Amino acid sequence: MQKKNPLVKPYLKWAGGKRQLLPEIKKYIPKQLNRLQYYEPFVGAGAVFFDAQPKRAVINDYNSQLIMTYNTIVRNIDGLLEVLRMHRSNNSEKYFYEIRSQDRDAKAFASLTNTEKSARLIYLNKTCYNGLYRVNSQGLFNSPYGRYQNPAICDEPVLRAIHNYLSSNENEIEISSEDFAVAVQTANHQSFVYFDPPYHSPDNTNFTGYQADKFDDAEQTRLRDTFADLTGRGVKCLLSNSDTKFIRELYANDEYDIISVLAKRAINSDSAGRGNVNEVLIKNWR
Repeated sequence: MQKKNPLVKPYLKWAGGKRQLLPEIKKYIPKQLNRLQYYEPFVGAGAVFFDAQPKRAVINDYNSQLIMTYNTIVRNIDGLLEVLRMHRSNNSEKYFYEIRSQDRDAKAFASLTNTEKSARLIYLNKTCYNGLYRVNSQGLFNSPYGRYQNPAICDEPVLRAIHNYLSSNENEIEISSEDFAVAVQTANHQSFVYFDPPYHSPDNTNFTGYQADKFDDAEQTRLRDTFADLTGRGVKCLLSNSDTKFIRELYANDEYDIISVLAKRAINSDSAGRGNVNEVLIKNWR
């Protein structure tokens, strides 16, 4: 195994992030990962990806603003850090709402560079309430100010370490923003796919505010069909989701193992859904 850089870790806080579940997830990641092509179609903040640090990977997320930040870290790390330093020096509640309001004017927002948009997302994520990236039905960022004492707005060592990892000539990391089924089209028997979709929520209490479009039961079923297709092609897959009757029935297949895990969740619209909750890991090989 290659030596991992501990500074290569999530640079954003993302609802449903897998940092605290990593010990369980790592039990089922193939030991020979560096001989495989790694795929993560719902990468989010990248806790599993950054912990594994594969040499060949395809990371994807349908949230194009999120993926823009990954690409900016690769392509213009110095420019990104410069804008983040400016946000850090100007940070206040008034300034936060000024920056947050930029996407209310479509023409003005379109005039921002990708670097400025990426720095805006990172700044808002680091300073908003509970570090929660959330948009409304129009796709506009709507989390309130968080009033933190010393938020890590410009974490230069981490961002530079991620830049070095993603852009290294020794690694082949593809970054995309496509539908999850498109993102895994090239996977084969020499691949490993980790799915971490928006979780199933029968009462609609799980957080699903990453983007305006919702991930409903039909999308969960389409994901199961993609999982089944990859299984038929000999691709090793691991999937995280809520431990609900719907999910268990959806993946009721002799080829799959459904493993119960306990997770601690801090973000949920219903207080009963916070704290320790049951989740499942589903794998398609024995």
